[in-house]
Amino acid sequence: MSELLDSRSSTRGDPAATLRTQTAAMRLSFAWFGVQKTLSPEQKAEAAETFGAESPFLSAAKRLLDTRDPAFRAVGAVKNQAVAYFKGSSLPYPEPGIRLVRQRDLSAIDERMQELRGELAQAVNRLDEQYVELKRTARDRLGRLYAEGDYPASLAGLFAMEWDFPSVEPPDYLRQLNPELYRQECERARARFDEAVQLAESAFCEELAKLVEHLSERLSGDLGGKPKIFRDSAVTNLEEFFDRFAKLSVRSSPELDDLVARSRSILGGVEPQPLRESAGLRSRVVNQLAGVQASLDQLLVDRPRRNILRRPR
Repeated sequence: MSELLDSRSSTRGDPAATLRTQTAAMRLSFAWFGVQKTLSPEQKAEAAETFGAESPFLSAAKRLLDTRDPAFRAVGAVKNQAVAYFKGSSLPYPEPGIRLVRQRDLSAIDERMQELRGELAQAVNRLDEQYVELKRTARDRLGRLYAEGDYPASLAGLFAMEWDFPSVEPPDYLRQLNPELYRQECERARARFDEAVQLAESAFCEELAKLVEHLSERLSGDLGGKPKIFRDSAVTNLEEFFDRFAKLSVRSSPELDDLVARSRSILGGVEPQPLRESAGLRSRVVNQLAGVQASLDQLLVDRPRRNILRRPR
């Protein structure tokens, strides 16, 4: 199979069709133990009385566990890694929770997800080892609001991540049962992939605009007579964007392709440290990025994000 969307002649002819034939729909989901619990009517009434309020107009909840605990934060960190990896390896699709991944990347994505699921299991095991202490802390902090019945015997199995590959195409059996309905569903699927192309364009354009604006702001002017401080990530995040764009772009917008190429050319070979040390280099980069930023702003105005299509329920 050819590289996804690498050929401009084919993708610009019909990028939605190419996207439809060379990607797969993927959905990432989580099961997560909830640490917020609404107060009982009696507890809420007592709280309302404290503030001289009417109970029906008061909303109150208690936190069962301290989510700032390092063991709890480690569990959340794995979830954040999984979400970031999933979004960085896929393109948007106009149905909630679903994104498009390249078919040739399926094995690598599944392998990475398996690794992250293993890391999540290990983090949950470490959290469970701290569970008794976390409950003891909660008892001290919640006082009379503490209720042993709010807590499961163990946290094992209460945190999980799953992924699947739902079909976004009309079922073949519909062709025989109702050809007209099948035709309508095919048109609807085509419209969704047209929308996916627009969503991808908008997402890339907005991300590039934010990255360029941030770098330009950090390179412009000074604070107290000294250049503004910026992190290496102001540059490296753009480099990562260029690589992801080259890998995932639907190549449907010549204007966006040109702006990405111009940005990459401006920053080609530029390292963060020389930018800090050379006022001339900073000035040159800022001046060149200004033109890119103006064009991106205009492109965002000309290509507003369209409404997301929803499948009738």
